[in-house]
Amino acid sequence: MDNRRDFIKKTTLASTGVVVGASAFSAKSYGNIIGANDRVILGSIGVRGRGSNLLENFSEMYNDGVHIKTVCDVDSAVLGDNVKMAAKNQKGNKPGTEEDMRRVFEDKEIDAVVVAVPNHWHALATIWACQAGKHVYVEKPSSHNVWEGRKMVEAARKYNRVVQVGFQNRSISNVMQAMDFLHRGGIGEVFLSRGNCFKPRDSFGISPDSVSPSTLNYDLWLGPATYRPYNEKKGHYNWHWHWDTGNGDTGNQGPHQFDIARWGLNKKVHPVKVQSMGGIFGFTPQECSQETPNTQTSVFEYEDGKILEFETRGRYTNHEANLGIKIGNMFYGTEGWMEVNGSTWKAYRGKETEPFAGSEMAGSAAVGGDTSFLTAPDSKGHYGNFIDGVRSGSHHVLNCDIETGHMSTVLPLIANIAYRVGETLKFNGEFEKFINNEEADLMLTRKYRYPYIVPENV
Repeated sequence: MDNRRDFIKKTTLASTGVVVGASAFSAKSYGNIIGANDRVILGSIGVRGRGSNLLENFSEMYNDGVHIKTVCDVDSAVLGDNVKMAAKNQKGNKPGTEEDMRRVFEDKEIDAVVVAVPNHWHALATIWACQAGKHVYVEKPSSHNVWEGRKMVEAARKYNRVVQVGFQNRSISNVMQAMDFLHRGGIGEVFLSRGNCFKPRDSFGISPDSVSPSTLNYDLWLGPATYRPYNEKKGHYNWHWHWDTGNGDTGNQGPHQFDIARWGLNKKVHPVKVQSMGGIFGFTPQECSQETPNTQTSVFEYEDGKILEFETRGRYTNHEANLGIKIGNMFYGTEGWMEVNGSTWKAYRGKETEPFAGSEMAGSAAVGGDTSFLTAPDSKGHYGNFIDGVRSGSHHVLNCDIETGHMSTVLPLIANIAYRVGETLKFNGEFEKFINNEEADLMLTRKYRYPYIVPENV
């Protein structure tokens, strides 16, 4: 009990810039302590919706030496069924439960945590975990704002922790193959990259503020967000559509396609310019409390003039052109174009209407006589890749290290800022600040609610 109190005391001190658990945990003491064949002990934090999916996937790796020791959620209503599911997958080995993630971080037997909480919690949960010596798998987007995303990178490096972001496409063999094809010049030089998120969603309505359910620790659920009375239309899942807790579909489904779009352009720097326009269509504020746009078009320009476009459609729509793509990517090069639709891809030469290469085409054309890309790379999947990273103790093993995840997450975040400010914005990628726009700069971070404060000095 004293250890738990000590840890919670240290996490509170973090709000003033003091490192969580610095005296108890260090990169040296938590160095490469996990061997290649050793069991990896996990804590699963957030198990509603996506978190439940992740719990199922990781608990199914029990025979591969992965063990879920603890399941944590601020809403006890979701714990029972998830614990039963994990226990079944772990041959009767039943996880314990916690309400407060800090109790998971204080457990020295736990090697790593899986974080699938609302977006506004991603950064602080990851930083606390790193400070406590845990490796982290964190869902996308990596952060709720740009500033705290950079702090996540700093924490991962400072404490030598392995932090994987949940951009699963990075570990899908056919998508890896498609990116290899692009980077080898399969359609010439790629100058335009496009991502789509066409996901029609109806109004979820409005409701008056009320008392939170007895099963929910509402203070912990709010965490870093500004206090507001409980409202069921702003809670579970619907938090995506309110700025204090979510980032809209551009920052919900969108990050997956943003990541592929940036990957295909082979960009390891931020864009220098962004503009974004849109709105809420199909229902009024009197009919729905949604704040984020359901229709949005964003355009980014890089220093070399290359363009990344992204479109979110939240109402009724056709598919993209004749491709059948509602959620996917297109790339346009000097010699042709390519589509990536889920885990399949096709490439078209010039004005031809039939593909000349693709994931489902035997005998696809080689690039410059090189046929090595034609075999999709082996992949253990995103979860297996994370476990390999934990066992090795090296972030270089990861397919989507926190730095990579942050670079892709910045795109929807600054698109939303451009939308909210209503201006075309110039961005200084080196300092991750806008140029001559104080209003936009204020949105790069937030006012954190005590004691849930992301520290300046992680």
